Amino acid sequence: MPDTLAETFEAQRDRLRAVAHRVLGSSADAEDVVQEAWLRLSRQDATAIENLEGWLTTVVGRLSLDVLRSRRSRPEATYDEIVVTADDGPAPEEDAELADSVGLALLVVLESLGPNERLAFVLHDLFAVPFEEIARILGKSAGATKMLASRARRKVRAPARPAAAGREQRAVVQAFLTAARDGDFEELLRVLDPDVRLTVDTPDGVVVVLGATNVAAGARIGAAAGGRAVFVGGLPGVVAWREDGTPLSVVAFTVVSGRITGIASVADPVKLASMDLPEPPETVGPPR
Repeated sequence: MPDTLAETFEAQRDRLRAVAHRVLGSSADAEDVVQEAWLRLSRQDATAIENLEGWLTTVVGRLSLDVLRSRRSRPEATYDEIVVTADDGPAPEEDAELADSVGLALLVVLESLGPNERLAFVLHDLFAVPFEEIARILGKSAGATKMLASRARRKVRAPARPAAAGREQRAVVQAFLTAARDGDFEELLRVLDPDVRLTVDTPDGVVVVLGATNVAAGARIGAAAGGRAVFVGGLPGVVAWREDGTPLSVVAFTVVSGRITGIASVADPVKLASMDLPEPPETVGPPR
């Protein structure tokens, strides 16, 4: 029986890891949650579990919820898996690692959600878990759970993941950076989609700015900071440093049909410190 139970669990492991990874944004935390789920299952009378898949989803959901709630009282870095590489040649090929990553834009928005909202959104919208099951995990009614997911959905408004950065996308981003540096408001409006969404993860929480006019008006805030063009999870971006060489921000741009539709930025020093970033240029200057 133990061997059969272990084999049954192994058949579910990849799905459970995917659920925990999407909820938590960290593969290390996801592995810990899945391992704890196995330990709890091994202590159960499996013959008394009618729906093992549902039982495991519930356990992983509750464990993930505990991790999210602990982060609220004890903030942790969650961006260590975002792949940032210098833009010093051809754009990186889309690969399995990038395709499976949460992505900076979605991760920044997920960070703005409360634990209950985040769990309800991920389980229902990304894994099609019925609201009745999610409600049991949260200890709420199905109606209240639907409202949580709906509220989260409005905040996320995440587009489909674009292809890896190409020459045209990088040119659009460079035009934006140049316009921001020069204070060219009209050019900023030209390269920004009218409904562009800017999300910034700061030490005080996530700030969201909507619309081309508002984003363009604030674009010069970081324009004078030293920086370097990079790829962030395969998307065009920029890393800026302070004069002492510590990172100031990491920004990723989503470009669709020649315009920037989304800008995701991390400006929290704790989270920046967890990221594997390229070395700053010897002379810190505007992004090139």
